[in-house]
Amino acid sequence: MGVLAEPTTGRTAGKEAGRLVGKTALVTGGSRGIGRGIAERLGREGARVAVHYGSNGSAAEETVAAIEAAGGEAFAIGQELGVPGDAAALWKAFDTAVGGDGGIDILVNNAGITSPKPFGTLAEEEYDRVFAINTKAPFFLAQLGAERLRDGGRIINVSTGLSKAALMPELIAYSMSKAALDLFTRDLSKVLGPRRITVNAVAPGIVDTDINADWLRGDDKAWAGAAALSALGGVGSPAEIADVVAFLASDDARWVTGHWIDATGGSMV
Repeated sequence: MGVLAEPTTGRTAGKEAGRLVGKTALVTGGSRGIGRGIAERLGREGARVAVHYGSNGSAAEETVAAIEAAGGEAFAIGQELGVPGDAAALWKAFDTAVGGDGGIDILVNNAGITSPKPFGTLAEEEYDRVFAINTKAPFFLAQLGAERLRDGGRIINVSTGLSKAALMPELIAYSMSKAALDLFTRDLSKVLGPRRITVNAVAPGIVDTDINADWLRGDDKAWAGAAALSALGGVGSPAEIADVVAFLASDDARWVTGHWIDATGGSMV
């Protein structure tokens, strides 16, 4: 597969080049929360970023604008996940947007949903949707993306600390879906290793994002309880997770593959 020409990013003259200049990245669920933090971080490192969204196109365009304002290059791609043919449709949209050979260097499977229902009340359709988005979509995005991924590329899956500890048993289906993603990460690293493609999972703990806003923000007791889980005594931010992803996406992490990286702030200690 040929190599895309280095993108024109519009960076300010004299600005230090990032570690990912000339690379193309796709971040699923990149319009909000952790995904937005990752997309912006990769953009600051010089990557051309495809910001995927499921339904909130305006949020994706805001992320694109933020990346461009910082001197990077980005574009938005809309495609609902968890439906038949989702991976193929997303890659088709990606190919159309990038043109050329449609090559990619970094795939970040970040999009995911939770289903905070007790074991006894979780409906079958809810269970299926959690696995369709959190586990099935990353599998087929990687499968169909492998032919586009350049040798020496990166696949980074966003997991959770809950796949290692039962801290929130009401999220049992979510935790199960991410545990399956962890095993996928491990085994895929062996499949793609001969091409020097690394595959790793990053596991956040409790992070201050919109998905946690209802129970976390504005409730001092809830915030203190969440912070107490961390050995560092705080609640995570999207930027702190994005920094770990940026490391794994860079050449500095070329000898790290098949790993589950604890980014919970020490909640698993």
